[in-house]
Amino acid sequence: MSLLVVLGLALALAMDAFAVAVGVGLSMRGCSSRQTFRLAFHFGLFQFAMPILGWAAGRTVVGLIRDYDHWLAAGLLVFIGGKMMVEALRREKRGSGGAIGSDPTRGGRLVILSLATSIDALAAGLGLAALGVPVVYPALVIGVVAFALTAVGAKLGPLAGRWAGKWAELAGGLVLIGIAAKILFDHLG
Repeated sequence: MSLLVVLGLALALAMDAFAVAVGVGLSMRGCSSRQTFRLAFHFGLFQFAMPILGWAAGRTVVGLIRDYDHWLAAGLLVFIGGKMMVEALRREKRGSGGAIGSDPTRGGRLVILSLATSIDALAAGLGLAALGVPVVYPALVIGVVAFALTAVGAKLGPLAGRWAGKWAELAGGLVLIGIAAKILFDHLG
């Protein structure tokens, strides 16, 4: 898997984390350096671990799906990308919903946010297993990119306003769908 594809995947998967970080920064009217680090560390860690878990699960069934693995990988990416885009558009219709809570960078809220923003990475790990791609390098890039974009999002939240999260998720969804098209093009063409 080329560095460009891995970076595209990492950026697309990090868009949920970025959007949530913008929302956290916005709802808290800014995050301290400690809060920003906690949020970025946890989001990056979960984004790193989930593809590995998905890959491990996918490796157990890869022999059964070898003939149509590219369809599975592309389908998962289109599903994830489409879901991201739909959620961004729904969020725009209903509004932000107010503040997230007292401090979403601590305790159970932080774990829930970390899981919620990394479920897509689990599915991406399944896709990587289906393609026979080693997972450690992509997972590391995904985790580092998620860490960086989360930190940026937390700091931009109060500055960027509510619109940034929606556009970030829409762009992330489009990138995932583009990667799915590339996978199909490479395997079918």
